Amino acid sequence: MGYRIVLASKSPRRKELLEKIGLEFEIWPSKVEEVMTKTSPEEVCVELCRQKALDVASQIKTYSEEHPDLTTPQDILVIGSDTIVAIPKVDRSEESSDGASHTQYDLLGKPKDTSDAKRMLNMLSDNMHSVFTGVSFVFISKEGRVGEYSFFEKTDVYFYPVDDDDIDQYIESGEPMDKAGAYGIQGEFLKFVKKIDGDFYNVVGLPVSRMWYELSNLGVKI
Repeated sequence: MGYRIVLASKSPRRKELLEKIGLEFEIWPSKVEEVMTKTSPEEVCVELCRQKALDVASQIKTYSEEHPDLTTPQDILVIGSDTIVAIPKVDRSEESSDGASHTQYDLLGKPKDTSDAKRMLNMLSDNMHSVFTGVSFVFISKEGRVGEYSFFEKTDVYFYPVDDDDIDQYIESGEPMDKAGAYGIQGEFLKFVKKIDGDFYNVVGLPVSRMWYELSNLGVKI
């Protein structure tokens, strides 16, 4: 018997991407209140996706223990994901004790309102930003043992200049309001993309090729 796969997200984009690679799965959105204790985008996206995956895994495990007559013992894979848009701060890179340079970022989540969306899109216009997506796997064995594994993927995106009228029109469409950085690269805003360095699907919301690679390395066949 293969894994029962659970996506800990109600994102239609992540759902579509998993369907594209032929996975059969169910959707169980996490309702955990996200808590950020990290500051770097690499750590933040992993921290948040772990919270989601562990929350859903805990709910599944509790339900299975409380309703053994309604559940069939099987191996379960919970997939959590979180995407952060990060803009490098100009002349604000820090040097660590080992002499390496570490860039500081402004982190952009989902806009709070239309004014916030406009602020974000103005920051992205004629600029480069990085999209970090964290992915967490939580494994629950038939016997109830739990294990986890997390990683992140980074993609750099460059935009052409976008004028105020185009930004206002895009905001009026409503598309920016549920997306990190206030845009969806698979939607109308695609026409302003100058260049992408990295995985396109990572910007959409889930680096499915990297996800498949990591599962294969873990010896997980789904």
